[in-house]
Amino acid sequence: MTLSPKQQRFLNFVQRYTVEHSQAPSYQEIMDGMGFGSLGTVHWYVNALTHNGHLNRSKGPNGKRALTLTCEEHATPARLPLLGLIAAGEPIEALENAEAIPVPQPFVHPDNFVLQVKGDSMIGDHIEDGDYIIVRKSAEANPGQIVVALINGEATLKRYHPVNGHVELHPRNPNYPVITIHKTDHFQINGVLLYSFREY
Repeated sequence: MTLSPKQQRFLNFVQRYTVEHSQAPSYQEIMDGMGFGSLGTVHWYVNALTHNGHLNRSKGPNGKRALTLTCEEHATPARLPLLGLIAAGEPIEALENAEAIPVPQPFVHPDNFVLQVKGDSMIGDHIEDGDYIIVRKSAEANPGQIVVALINGEATLKRYHPVNGHVELHPRNPNYPVITIHKTDHFQINGVLLYSFREY
């Protein structure tokens, strides 16, 4: 059965939340995350998508955090372009190529891309050397978000902190210094981190 855009968005939310938090969302978290006005709306979507074979309730109708996508949903092929390397240590230039790698379906979007991390300055956020990150193209970020930033033409991965009229980029490893952006620096945000993963 063909899904409506709203039903697909619901499934994407469930899968994305499960991937990011290593557990399924509660009905309350779905209501908040989807902007629904009541839990009844969540129940309606769950019942419809379960009936149509797109969702399973692994612990029965009343089970908590029991929503899982069916095998057919997980089997949907999904890839994003791997644009190159991003430094989580000293800034290096991102490399351009046309390779694409598998990613969870909910992260597929025209504005999203993948970079491979080089360095260990973000290990406090569980981002290690060799990991992959999914990034949403954006020229803006909220304080504290992990960003892909360009400093004088070189790319780096850090937490973004605007402080008293200037910008600081914070590593998550005490062995690396905070990068302070000066007025003479050419600085821009290229994207915000959505998700990180590694291949074994």
